[in-house]
Amino acid sequence: MKKRYLVIALIFLSIFSLFVGVSSLSPMDMFNLSEEQMHILVTSRIPRLVSIIIAGMSMSICGLIMQQLTRNKFVSPTTAGTLDSARLGILVSLILFASATTMQKMLIAFAFALAGTFIFMKILERIKFKNTIFIPLVGLMFGNIIGSITTFFAYRFDLIQNMSAWLQGNFALIIKGRYELLYLSIPLLLLAYFFANRFTIAGMGEEFSINLGLNYKQVVNAGLVIVAAITSAVVLTVGMIPFLGLIIPNIVAIYQGDNLKKNLPHTALLGAVFVLFCDILGRIIIYPYEIPIGLTVGVIGSGIFLYLLLRSKKYGF
Repeated sequence: MKKRYLVIALIFLSIFSLFVGVSSLSPMDMFNLSEEQMHILVTSRIPRLVSIIIAGMSMSICGLIMQQLTRNKFVSPTTAGTLDSARLGILVSLILFASATTMQKMLIAFAFALAGTFIFMKILERIKFKNTIFIPLVGLMFGNIIGSITTFFAYRFDLIQNMSAWLQGNFALIIKGRYELLYLSIPLLLLAYFFANRFTIAGMGEEFSINLGLNYKQVVNAGLVIVAAITSAVVLTVGMIPFLGLIIPNIVAIYQGDNLKKNLPHTALLGAVFVLFCDILGRIIIYPYEIPIGLTVGVIGSGIFLYLLLRSKKYGF
């Protein structure tokens, strides 16, 4: 798939997204916007579009980095406990630091996401049977344990309704003043591009990397910090978006190969296009009501995930 086709699709879907919603707003209105329509556009539609694009790009690249570092095509923030750990961090911030600012909550979620990802990597080092399917299953079990702990304490402190907001990704509540935290992902994405060649070498194994003069531990730690920070920002702003970091890098690898630096722009664009498509679908399928993005991405993503599993068995992918 050519990059220009992804760019064209992103532009088309972005324009379409601006005019989908309960409030009446059409392309012809752009030449004579009323005060109310201008308010809707600036306060709701544009922030939502920007957050969709940034979240789609960010979580897709997080999956690509994790797959490269773990040398496993089925590892992502969803299957490594990163998302669940970030959610546990949010719960801790609600219990212990109820008056904390959004940035402070993000730092706590980041610390938990990073710790959870490091624990998963340590578990990975101790597993001898490193089958392509077995590793993500271990990650899912690890994530479910963290998720169960989160649910227990959420019930214990009567915060289950608060936590349910973080369980399902949803762009419906994105308005001006509530999405700007996502901008932190942009410099992190640029940093990921800067480290791309190092991540590629690190993905070939610790011994091989050291022989080439690469500081393996430093590069891996840098990758995990980038993933944890981006995941925390997305979960705190939008909620959990499952399977995104798993399926998008795999789709790109099928038609583009495994060159990380070459795949980064394609992965970012396809991730944004995919989330944008799922968001539009969720807004029109039962119009005027809306299906949360976590549900639409989860349903479509799980189907693609099953296809990738069957494909891996057939082709040794």
